[in-house]
Amino acid sequence: MKILITGATGLIGRSFVDIALSQGIQINFLTTKKSKINCLNKAQGFYWDPSYGDLNSDCFLGVDIIIHFAGASISKLWTSSYRKLIFSSRIDSTRLLLSSLKRLGSEHQVKQIVSASAVGIYPSDFEKIFTETAKVQPNSFMQEVVIAWEKEVDTFSSINIKVAKMRIGLVLSNKGGVLGPLKIPTAFGLGAAFGNGKQGQSWIHISDVVGVFLKACHEQWEGIFNIVAPNPVNQADFIGSLAKALNRPYFLPPIPKTLLKILVGKMSSLLLDSHWISANKLISKNYIFLYPEINKAMKDIIDPPKE
Repeated sequence: MKILITGATGLIGRSFVDIALSQGIQINFLTTKKSKINCLNKAQGFYWDPSYGDLNSDCFLGVDIIIHFAGASISKLWTSSYRKLIFSSRIDSTRLLLSSLKRLGSEHQVKQIVSASAVGIYPSDFEKIFTETAKVQPNSFMQEVVIAWEKEVDTFSSINIKVAKMRIGLVLSNKGGVLGPLKIPTAFGLGAAFGNGKQGQSWIHISDVVGVFLKACHEQWEGIFNIVAPNPVNQADFIGSLAKALNRPYFLPPIPKTLLKILVGKMSSLLLDSHWISANKLISKNYIFLYPEINKAMKDIIDPPKE
């Protein structure tokens, strides 16, 4: 099996590459920085620039599957110009992949695209549990972005490529992600939830993200999949679990949502929105979670077992 990855140097991408290579999977990857073409040992890098429609089509040679992680981080301040970048980085990159494959025609052998997406496509709700069949509408910035991104990914079916859209929850990793900014205050005993602390946090350990993506490739999955652990928690319990893993006290009241909105504007939705997301479809696909419970997952991230 040979896979082409976009976003290979990001949080999930790098972890995926390491595991895939260890399993004997060949890896090509695309990077927007020529200096990074040789940055991943045993993987072949190729340059692209989606904003200018520039791509080295040699990246598709021998490739069976595309893993599409590329997209500007949503964790930076949402200025007007940066919101445009969040949107365009996902749409332009997806369109460039498709147009490049169309130009190659029968000269490529790509059979499947497995694309990252996000649970932010679902509306914020403090009680309802959402499955992949839920209807979605662009009522917020994140919903607008993810709906448009998935729509672009769907166009690969027009050239007989199987499409799997992976709606990823909060990724737990010791190399960044959601825990990065939360660990510092919590480590000093200053951890606190946001808003009322009751919002659903549909999380997943980085090892399970990689495991699900690999299974999707090996089994040629098609359709929409929620990439979350089977036991979401509310935000107060999420922060509490982090504090427990760090062996620190957790006693501060939640930070008022009005203060968050003043500090970070629309970006406050990342902290205040509530998503209770079902993992039942993954379970029906016989995926066995390495970390189904938040406390075990947090402990592994904060204090991994010694090898």
